[in-house]
Amino acid sequence: MELSKEAILQRTNGGLEVFKHFMSNWPGVNKAFYNPFYKDSKAACRIYLDQYSGTYRMMDFGDTDFHFDCFSFVGKVFSKDCQGEAFVQILEIIDRELILGLAENHDKIRAIKRRIPAIKTTTTTTQECLSNVDEKQGDVIKKLIPPLLKPFSEPELRFWAKYGIDKNVLQRFNVRSVQQFNGITKEGNLYRIDSSESEPMFGYIAKRFLKVYRPFSNRRFYYAGDLKQGYCFGLTQLPVRGDILFITGGEKDVMSLSAKGFNAISFNSETVTIPKNLVRRLSFRFKHIVLLYDNDATGLKAMDKHLELLKEFGVKKLVLPAMKFKGQKDISDFFELGYSSEKLMQFFREMLDLQYEETMSMLASCEINFENPPESPQAVVTINEVPLGSSGNLLAITGSEGSGKSNFLGGLLAGTLGRGEIEIDTLGTEVSRNETGKAVLFYDTEQSEEQLYKNLKQITRRAHIDRPPKWFKTYGLVSMERKDRLTSILHSMDRFYYEYGGIHMVVIDGIADLLGAVNDEEQSVSLVEELFRLAGIYKTCIVCVLHLSPSGYKLRGHLGSEVQRKAAGIISVEKDEDKQDSIIKALKVRDGSPLEVPQIVISWSDKLKYHVYVGNKNPSSPKQRKLEELSDIARHIFIQGKPKAYKEIILEIKERLNVKERQAKNYLKFMKEHQIIGLTKGEHSPYGLIIEPS
Repeated sequence: MELSKEAILQRTNGGLEVFKHFMSNWPGVNKAFYNPFYKDSKAACRIYLDQYSGTYRMMDFGDTDFHFDCFSFVGKVFSKDCQGEAFVQILEIIDRELILGLAENHDKIRAIKRRIPAIKTTTTTTQECLSNVDEKQGDVIKKLIPPLLKPFSEPELRFWAKYGIDKNVLQRFNVRSVQQFNGITKEGNLYRIDSSESEPMFGYIAKRFLKVYRPFSNRRFYYAGDLKQGYCFGLTQLPVRGDILFITGGEKDVMSLSAKGFNAISFNSETVTIPKNLVRRLSFRFKHIVLLYDNDATGLKAMDKHLELLKEFGVKKLVLPAMKFKGQKDISDFFELGYSSEKLMQFFREMLDLQYEETMSMLASCEINFENPPESPQAVVTINEVPLGSSGNLLAITGSEGSGKSNFLGGLLAGTLGRGEIEIDTLGTEVSRNETGKAVLFYDTEQSEEQLYKNLKQITRRAHIDRPPKWFKTYGLVSMERKDRLTSILHSMDRFYYEYGGIHMVVIDGIADLLGAVNDEEQSVSLVEELFRLAGIYKTCIVCVLHLSPSGYKLRGHLGSEVQRKAAGIISVEKDEDKQDSIIKALKVRDGSPLEVPQIVISWSDKLKYHVYVGNKNPSSPKQRKLEELSDIARHIFIQGKPKAYKEIILEIKERLNVKERQAKNYLKFMKEHQIIGLTKGEHSPYGLIIEPS
């Protein structure tokens, strides 16, 4: 059998035996171990069987750049790139080491000089990691010889201080002063560079390599060790979360920004391709990722290139202003010239202004001007001087079927038709009269044309007029397709707004019939937002009628939940216990408690052939109303008679009365004080017991 990739896979169980041979302390298949190629802090590597190819692979789930089959794994160990003659040498190494007997001439095989370091559970120093790897950088291949380090001299510290970088920053980024650096050319020749006062030398020391920086020399950078394309300076110093992350052109820029309180990273050069996977991960950690390269042709061109490549992550660019002196073009020069971090933030805000110009222009018109307060909304429907429906807002009318909702609506609509001194029975409410003849629009989606006509005649009788004025429009939409109903309402509202100089009130009896389903959350949100928007645009009150849920306290479905959040007021119409009268009560008041609004009693008049206002229920005792309402709520909460927790009851009261937590706690206190409910210690209670918090 000849020496080939397929032959080796066949002889080594898909490459598994290769991993076993070259790894000391073999961990086993699918067992986590530390990455042997660098100082790893977490065991995130595994050897696994790739089901697609049938071969074994190694994956570092903490750094996906380390993903090998058995051949690229051996290539990594011996610094070979798995191409051409180098791949043949990898095959020969595997054949020789595992004694497979595939090669015909073993004398041609290079002697094995070293194996991969053992997989360790203990940490190693940076220099220990660096001493085990080779590096290719540009046209020079170098094996790392650990540099000779020394303390920073005063002139060296002054050099860094120009950019705001002190000794603490240098220490945090593991930057050292280098006394002597030894390198090896690709021809194998040893060379040596010494630091001097005129040409100082600094080392950026990372896990697997060393980058030497000589700021005042003709050749400023030297490299040794395993400098990968994904090299990212400053990455390990980043916080878990942040607002701005700058991507700069060099290490000095990163430290200069960090010294000013900013987060920054850099790659090996401005022209290197930025890894998308890294930017994707960083985009979850930082709100803004901003390119901040040199203000020269190379830097500007590189930023434009990266903006296009990384546009899916919303990466931005910030161009520094022209510097005072030639050669000063990066952010560290910016700080050297005396510019402050506040000045950089000013440029950042100006960049955002350009990006958000359209949004901010739109938002400016929505800003509340303290010196010029908006007009107070005109109350359209009130009860006992408490506004429930006002211009620019939604008013919800709800109740079960047959409770008298349509009759109550008739009272509201008749109130808009009032003239002069003629008194109109508006069923216990006060309705703002339509003195200027703006449009009043009544849309019904439930009743037949015949029934709607009867209702309209009842409204005119209640208003003591023979026929409605031209600005009073009534439409029966029951025969219209659902998809066309909302469009018809929106278009006609716009048309009549201009014809009659405004809209006084809009009533939509059955807004659920404008949707396919009341539990369609997306449609519900869209409908309510649109109605709320139009109420504000036309400065009118839009009355929305919809049914209660079976519980009798919440409005039906997602549509009801949206209305409950947006409506300024909610009025419920219920049948009284004797089934003769209907009770009108507030379920929600934007400012205050609904229990402070008196309950209204309306009853059918055989003489007048419509409902009339009878009076308020328990008119002399608001406290009595509280007792009855809260007793009714307690009866529903404790329907099974079992004790319930304090927080659970608070939540129930909030939902049923649509009040905030503080008000719900006050109601619960009232219920305990009046023995509507009792404690689990054994106090008397007609409805249920509460488990107090410890």
